[in-house]
Amino acid sequence: MSDATHTRTTITSVLVANRGEIARRVFRTARELGLSTVAVYSDADAGAPFVAEADAAVRLPGSAPADTYLRADLVIGAARRAGADAVHPGYGFLSENADFARAVTEAGLTWIGPPPQAVESMGSKIESKRLMAAAGVPVLAEADPATLTEADLPVLVKASAGGGGRGMRVVRTLAELPGELAAARAEAASAFGDPTVFCEPYLATGRHVEVQVLADTHGTVWAVGERECSIQRRHQKVVEEAPSPLVERLPQMREALFEASRKAAAAIGYVGAGTVEFLADESGRFYFLEMNTRLQVEHPVTECTTGLDLVRWQLRIAEGARLPEAPPARDGHAIEVRLYAEDPAAGWQPQSGVVERFQVPGVAAEFANPPGYGLRLDSGVVDGSAVGIHYDPMLAKLIAWGPTRADAAGMLAGALARTRLHGLRTNRDLLVRVLRHPAFAAGDTDTAFFERHGLPALAEPLADPEARRLSALAAALADAAHRRSGAAVQRGLPSGWRNVPSQPQRARYAGADGAVVEVEYRLARTGLLAEGLDAVGLVDAAAERVVLDVAGVRRSFAVARYGPGGAAVCVDSALGSVALAAVDRFPDPVARTAPGSLLAPMPGTVVRLDVKEGDTVTAGQPLLWLEAMKMQHRIDAPADGVLTALHVGVGRQVDVGAVLGVVSSEPVESNEEQQK
Repeated sequence: MSDATHTRTTITSVLVANRGEIARRVFRTARELGLSTVAVYSDADAGAPFVAEADAAVRLPGSAPADTYLRADLVIGAARRAGADAVHPGYGFLSENADFARAVTEAGLTWIGPPPQAVESMGSKIESKRLMAAAGVPVLAEADPATLTEADLPVLVKASAGGGGRGMRVVRTLAELPGELAAARAEAASAFGDPTVFCEPYLATGRHVEVQVLADTHGTVWAVGERECSIQRRHQKVVEEAPSPLVERLPQMREALFEASRKAAAAIGYVGAGTVEFLADESGRFYFLEMNTRLQVEHPVTECTTGLDLVRWQLRIAEGARLPEAPPARDGHAIEVRLYAEDPAAGWQPQSGVVERFQVPGVAAEFANPPGYGLRLDSGVVDGSAVGIHYDPMLAKLIAWGPTRADAAGMLAGALARTRLHGLRTNRDLLVRVLRHPAFAAGDTDTAFFERHGLPALAEPLADPEARRLSALAAALADAAHRRSGAAVQRGLPSGWRNVPSQPQRARYAGADGAVVEVEYRLARTGLLAEGLDAVGLVDAAAERVVLDVAGVRRSFAVARYGPGGAAVCVDSALGSVALAAVDRFPDPVARTAPGSLLAPMPGTVVRLDVKEGDTVTAGQPLLWLEAMKMQHRIDAPADGVLTALHVGVGRQVDVGAVLGVVSSEPVESNEEQQK
């Protein structure tokens, strides 16, 4: 578009049609530009940090995405009520919805994104692949679910209208196809409002390489740089970096990727920030996967290595600004990890609850590039934030930018290991193990990383059994000091000191895996005497910090307690973080559940039942599905037996730990047999 035909727009107030970390990220840049900010929020997000940080906030009644963030009419109405003149969609929700983009502009508001027709072109992955093939961009062949044969397997079922791993299923047998198609359609409808899915050949290993593009309204298209996002779980990215180790090894590949990306953007008249994603092999061949017509979660690694503020450019391009002739040169290497509230060892089950504490040491900048090499934090949570069941369980992104890849990986792993993150199970320890893995150091990071290197080993806590035992001892000593500090008399006595040496102090704690650790110790005049820890001495014990001498090495343990009576204890040290729960010495027998009980691993909604009460089931057989955080989670039979009780139905909401049903391993007699 020429300058003569382009009308300059001025933005004064921007509404972010999103939540959490990305809303805070956009607000940061908007404030720097002197713009006022508007948030929209669901009832579940009323107390979230992004709501408090906005200049104005408008409630969207309800909590489910379909009732709130996916309601284009409510979002546009909120912009009008708050006086916003522009809408930034963030990522997810309505960010790649062409009808929403069109409705924003029809309402007289500035859409901070590509033209609706460009969103539409890429909004259907089925049509976008055909369009890219016509533009000369390499693509993977599409497979029609109705005509698949065993020879076509395995295939990947994908949602046409969205990404982020939702609506994606790997199908390895034709018998699985109908069920996986149904599950993928349901998940896609819930996450994106569109149940359309398609199939493509599934490549078990490969490299996920993507190119950041930026285009203005005057015909300039930048290929800013590539990122590699190959380390994934459930088809969702976990670790992202710029530049790509694969492309660094095959430098001739970079210009071919950039050229294909510029072709893709030009083919649809793209404007703004977007990402062209490819699946590549070790030889450098690559195939178009999709184009994300929005900002990506992993955009900070590109910002760090180029010095750009992509959100600033989104806003400036929406006002009609020109890009310079060429993008800036790259500097250094950046790696980003996504911190999720989830349990990797339990099938990546999402977690909900309260983030009691979140402290990352050494952060140089939040939601912006560090002034020099260093750490950046983009977080959706703070101390006390509640993590519910309705949205993605990502808590934050931590980014390290260094002069080399090794520098960035070391900086990031160290910061993660020292982070105090209390209240929820997370993937933090897994991320540290990935960053310190020899294969990662070598740049050997394909999409099968977890399968090749063993998820059980990677998901192991950083704190080994000895470290967990030392942490439990520190917790017991700190708890004793805490109790002593509140005593009316004898406050000056050493914590745990007793005049009767034959009676040791005892404490029992359950770890995150349910295993119970019992600590037994005495504080005699000769020092600490701990059962089974002969080489451990006490240097100092206070309510929040314990220092132990372990075989001549001093180690410091930071102790924090939460909940009624401080029963939840978190211990942080250089040996790893350990979450403990004080165990009642006399548990209530009524609280015990029946053998074979199916317990809800998370709060959620029952969306599908494949069995009925009285059915005979086999170990591993799918029984029901729970929907939580926009993903569906399968509950399998724990053993062969009979489903003797079923306590839920489709549509029922359940809390974590709720008994869904009971599978009895004992044969159930029929009425006739009972009457004999």
